[in-house]
Amino acid sequence: MAATAQPAKAPAAAEEKLYRVALREALNEEMERDDSIFLIGEDIGKFGGAYRVTDGLLDKYGPQRVVDAPIAEEAIVGTAIGAAMLGLRPVVEMMTINFSLIAYDQIVNNAAKIRYMFGGEVKVPMVIRMPGGAGHQLSAQHSHSFEVLYGLIPGLLVVAPTTPADAKGMLKSAIRSDNPVMFLESMSLYNVKGEVPAGDYTTPLGKAAVRRNGSDVTIVGVSRMAVLANEAAKQLEEEDIDAEVIDLRCVVVEEGWSTYGVTAEVAAGVQERCFDYLDAPIRRLGGAQVPMPYNQQLERASIPTSEDIKRLVRVTVGRNPNA
Repeated sequence: MAATAQPAKAPAAAEEKLYRVALREALNEEMERDDSIFLIGEDIGKFGGAYRVTDGLLDKYGPQRVVDAPIAEEAIVGTAIGAAMLGLRPVVEMMTINFSLIAYDQIVNNAAKIRYMFGGEVKVPMVIRMPGGAGHQLSAQHSHSFEVLYGLIPGLLVVAPTTPADAKGMLKSAIRSDNPVMFLESMSLYNVKGEVPAGDYTTPLGKAAVRRNGSDVTIVGVSRMAVLANEAAKQLEEEDIDAEVIDLRCVVVEEGWSTYGVTAEVAAGVQERCFDYLDAPIRRLGGAQVPMPYNQQLERASIPTSEDIKRLVRVTVGRNPNA
């Protein structure tokens, strides 16, 4: 799974914006810059997208560049792959990451492999935007985090921005990439506000971001879990625990299932390469290993919280070894 680097130097001016607005700005600026870019997905035109990210772009760019597609994810992705092979730069919007499973064959057996199988003579410069995560009572077929399903496939770049600034900078970098990029957006972040640099800037894909320095314990988070990790770290200060927070943007805390998950891969990598620097065993936190419940209380119980993170940190630093 690809993580990302610190943002390139951006202009000093910045403005607080919603995560969804930052994404829309990235799409608009890139479409203005490059006529080969077009959008395709379900309800992204007149309706403005299920989460209003593409609102207004149909009026500006017309139906040839903002394409409302039928409910046929495999056909949508297949069309985008063919267009990318012929020199265009499609940006696909899936209504939810769960629906991408219908197009999984196209993504895994075509998008991810074509450049390699053609010896680099053909590129597949496309982005697949996918809202994911839980917490909105959308039940088991609309609420999961499938980062690991794409992170294990060679040929795909997988990124998951946490802040509005990263949402804009990383989407611009993804669109400019000559490889297929799975762009994961947590539904719970769309209304989050944050400072977004003015002007044209990109966030290079490749490294994680240190959101907070600390000396007692390191918490690694992905997507919305990095936000909760930062909240937990601030609260742990009151208990005299100094926590570092690393945002993979692409733990160890993930919202998805931890068995065979992102947490397993990160923990294994740290164990292999940094064992001598560890003062305690690596601990992992993920969502409950069940299909996401519809019941609100059960749904809440299935998703990691900042309290869960704090509890695990206390165990790791020896404050509550029996928890």
